[in-house]
Amino acid sequence: MRMLHTSDWHLGRALYGRKRYHEFDAFLAWLADKLEQQKVDVLVVAGDIFDTTTPSNRAQELYYRFLCRVAASPTCNHVVIVGGNHDSPSFLNAPRELLRALNVHVVGAAADAPEDEVLVLRDVGGVVQGVVAAVPYLRDRDIRTVETGETLEDKQAKLIEGIRTHYTNACAAASNQRAELEESEDVQLPLIATGHLFTAGGTTTADDGVRELYVGSLAHVDRSIFPQEIDYLALGHLHVPQRVAGAEHLRYSGAPLPMGFGEVKQQKGVVLVDFDGRTPEITTIDIPCFQELKRIEGSLEQICSAIEKLKLQRSNAWLEIEYTGTDIAAALREGVDSALEGSALEVLRIRNRTTMHRVIHREGVEETLDDLDVYQVFGRCLDVYGVEGEERTELELLYREVVHNLHEEDPNAA
Repeated sequence: MRMLHTSDWHLGRALYGRKRYHEFDAFLAWLADKLEQQKVDVLVVAGDIFDTTTPSNRAQELYYRFLCRVAASPTCNHVVIVGGNHDSPSFLNAPRELLRALNVHVVGAAADAPEDEVLVLRDVGGVVQGVVAAVPYLRDRDIRTVETGETLEDKQAKLIEGIRTHYTNACAAASNQRAELEESEDVQLPLIATGHLFTAGGTTTADDGVRELYVGSLAHVDRSIFPQEIDYLALGHLHVPQRVAGAEHLRYSGAPLPMGFGEVKQQKGVVLVDFDGRTPEITTIDIPCFQELKRIEGSLEQICSAIEKLKLQRSNAWLEIEYTGTDIAAALREGVDSALEGSALEVLRIRNRTTMHRVIHREGVEETLDDLDVYQVFGRCLDVYGVEGEERTELELLYREVVHNLHEEDPNAA
């Protein structure tokens, strides 16, 4: 069996207000082509298909059009999709019975019974190819009960144990199913598991938009949480492609598009897995760049020089510009706009980082909401009111719980 692992599409995501539908469309077309060229049997998408729980009509169109194309493919027999923390479980699950007829298997939220997350994959001739423990993002309420007077340490311990228990049960159900199939059909079958979570030691970048999953960054799980019988673990949530604790078969595919300018030098890819019985042979396939992003920093002269070089290359890049010169660049925007004339280049963001500028105009005046996350905004509020010490710590924790609960709510649920 040949499998392709991808995740974190974030369909509908914008970059500093700029819509990116042409990139998503190009990526999905590339992916559909690659599935056919590589004769992939199974596509696994490990969560965060959409960027929000209420995706736009355009994002939905891209999603369903892609699934219809793959379903009509002469090679790909199955698509396995699990929900991520950005996805609405009820939205993903709503058409799953219809999608099942196309061999698209959707698990938007944790199932009540472990066996309900187990999928048996067969080719068009009915020959069994593998077994999947399709574990989605595990929401707080799925894996622990709340008790009065719990400490942060109590919550952490219960979250970790809840995740461990869920994987133990799901993989045990999958392993039992595999054993029965191997005995009855005299084959060796791979056990594939999925997940959408943050593993300990995982790598992120500064502006990749990876959201905290549990209150206080709890439940960064380690490798020991995943049962030994897993032959390949397809993970989502972290946007940087990486292995878990160096294990070749425990993988994040990473996001297919750079989520921010901090990822401009990062090669994006998907993971191709060939199974010989239970043994995986793993390679990666590089994803081409569909929209060039460039980060330019320096004096106004250096910035304009870099823009001229890009113009000579006939680049249509989106730019993030950071002015770090020593002079006060009062006409920074005008200078940049003048340099851009006659080109297809587009500036999405300009930041003025000169010390002199900040001193004259007061520290922080250049900050915008784009520079801050929701926790930093709350921190500024506490600063204004002079809240410190234990009171500040308690308020920050309560605020994190409120934000976390807002993210966990499913606006599409009945």
